Amino acid sequence: MFIGTSNHNIDSKGRVIIPAKFREELGEVFYATKGKDHTVMILSKEGWEKLGESLASKPSAMVVKLKRFFFSSAVELNPDKQGRVLLSQDLRDYAGLDKDVVINGAGSQVEIWDAARWNEYNSDLSDEEVYDIMSSLDL
Repeated sequence: MFIGTSNHNIDSKGRVIIPAKFREELGEVFYATKGKDHTVMILSKEGWEKLGESLASKPSAMVVKLKRFFFSSAVELNPDKQGRVLLSQDLRDYAGLDKDVVINGAGSQVEIWDAARWNEYNSDLSDEEVYDIMSSLDL
C-alpha cells in the first residue's frame, strides 16, 4: 500500500524523482497514465496488469472509453540511477505539471499532482465532509 506525501520539482527535461519508498514497491518497471482529478497515476507492473484484466472482463461502451483514457496516454517508466523518470509531455499537460509537484501514495497507486492543485484540493475538504463520508461508508 502506497502512503505518504513528498514535494518535488520537475526539471526542464520533464523528469521527476520518484521517492525511494515508492520505487521499492513499484519495482524496476512501472506505468504512468492519466488519473482522476487531473493527476498522473502510477501503477506497479502488477497493478497495471490488474487494471487491464479488470477492464477486459467488463465489456461495455463505457469500458471502451476507460480503456482509451488509460491506455492511450500510458508510458512505461524505468527510473535512472537517481530515481528520475521522464513523464511524457501529454501527461504533464493533462495534469498541469510544470515545476512544483506533490507525489503521494493513494493506496494501490501513486499520484503526481501539480502542487497548487493539490493544496487547493486539500483546502476544499473539510473535517465535516471527511466525517460524513466515513459515516456513509460505515467506517
